[in-house]
Amino acid sequence: MIKMKFIFAADPPKTSLIFRQFRYLPYLLKNKILYLLLAGSFFVSAKTKAQVLTITDAIETAKINYGTLKAKANYVNASKATVQQSVKDYLPNLNLSLQQDYGTVNGQNGPLYGLGGLGVASSGLPLGNQNWNAAFGALYLTNVNWDFFAFGRAREKINVAKSTVIRDESDLSQEFFQHEIRVAGAYLNLLAAQRLTRSWQNNLIRATAIKQVVVTRAKNGLIAGVDSSLANAEVSNAKIAITRAKDFEQEQANRLAVLMGVEQQSFILDTVFIAKIPISFADSIHMPAENHPLLTYYSNRIALSNQQAKYYHTLSMPVFTAFGVFQTRGSGFSSNYAQDQRAYTGSFTDGIKPVRSNYLLGVGVVWNMTNVLRIRHQVLSQKFVSNALQNEYDLVDQQIKNQLILSNNKIQNALANYQEAPIQIKSATDAYIQKSTLYKNGLSNIVDLTQALYILNRAETDRDIAYSNVWQGLLLKAAATGDFNLFTSSF
Repeated sequence: MIKMKFIFAADPPKTSLIFRQFRYLPYLLKNKILYLLLAGSFFVSAKTKAQVLTITDAIETAKINYGTLKAKANYVNASKATVQQSVKDYLPNLNLSLQQDYGTVNGQNGPLYGLGGLGVASSGLPLGNQNWNAAFGALYLTNVNWDFFAFGRAREKINVAKSTVIRDESDLSQEFFQHEIRVAGAYLNLLAAQRLTRSWQNNLIRATAIKQVVVTRAKNGLIAGVDSSLANAEVSNAKIAITRAKDFEQEQANRLAVLMGVEQQSFILDTVFIAKIPISFADSIHMPAENHPLLTYYSNRIALSNQQAKYYHTLSMPVFTAFGVFQTRGSGFSSNYAQDQRAYTGSFTDGIKPVRSNYLLGVGVVWNMTNVLRIRHQVLSQKFVSNALQNEYDLVDQQIKNQLILSNNKIQNALANYQEAPIQIKSATDAYIQKSTLYKNGLSNIVDLTQALYILNRAETDRDIAYSNVWQGLLLKAAATGDFNLFTSSF
């Protein structure tokens, strides 16, 4: 825009006729340029405003991108799927089996146990001699078995799965809450770091201005040359301080970027936290809420452990099972094969054709008596786990209560410093102006001026930190009470 204005402001045409014909052109161009400048200014302003990262935007971005939150959300989904699995576990088992075989049927009197399912179920009369007559056979089987009563074992297993979901959901909620606190704290720290960098930059400007005055007076022989060396040292010190401030600012920006799940960049933050203090501190809140996200999570851990103890207790009880079997067999060996070993066929279709069927219905009970001794100690172990979780709950509860007391103290101390900061700034500014004026007139020395410069810079940094500490105190109180709205409602 400026280049366009400069071009239009070039020398006018030298021919008077052309100049008269375009005598109104400068006014038109001037108005057009003004319009373009205003439009460009509005665009730049809108773009800058759009780039400002508010604390709410930072938190929402973190909720979407942060890896731990994503992981715990998937843990919740896994727990919900486990509930559905536990419900389906109560359904009867239905097995379908089909097999078609080819082999011999030599039998032998004697005991046999099909250990691990490795035995061969060849059926036939024990003959006097071994033979290798072989034919096709088939077995078609349907089996149903249902543990219909186990003293609440299935129900307790489902309850354990549901308690796991509740625990994981509360874990996700408390992680969301704590991450909100972490992001807000990192945001305030970065904002304070940016303000400190700005204060040190102002200090460098003042130190540079003093250096110019000192060098000029030293060259004219009005002051000793050592003052020039001291001024140069002060400028170098200011530059080093700026580098340190920028390094700290970059560290805070990196932490905020990590918590937001984005790449590190130059963040433009909302200055509301250095322009005013919170409108409310919720002084009526003295104890952490019972529904504090962290306490809720620890409470649900205890509930899950107690539910697991109930489930383990049912493992020592007997199981009542209903079962039914229907099977059909086919064989290439005839019914008189015992009398005539030639009464068989090698036909595949004849061998697999169903010819005999059986069914079986029954009810059974299985009770491993030694499980009573095993499960008793398993239940006892789980109860000790519940006691340990209760101890952790009590510890966290006590820590939160102490954190609430600490937050109230920090708020009071931060408010006291906030009230003193303007007084310190005014006094330090007046002292610096006075010492600077005296030094320029030869009525003071460089040491006193440098001391005044240091005091002014300290006052500015204390002012920047004072604003941030007030908000940090309120954030600590929001963390202790378990209500993040306590912080966000005070903007």
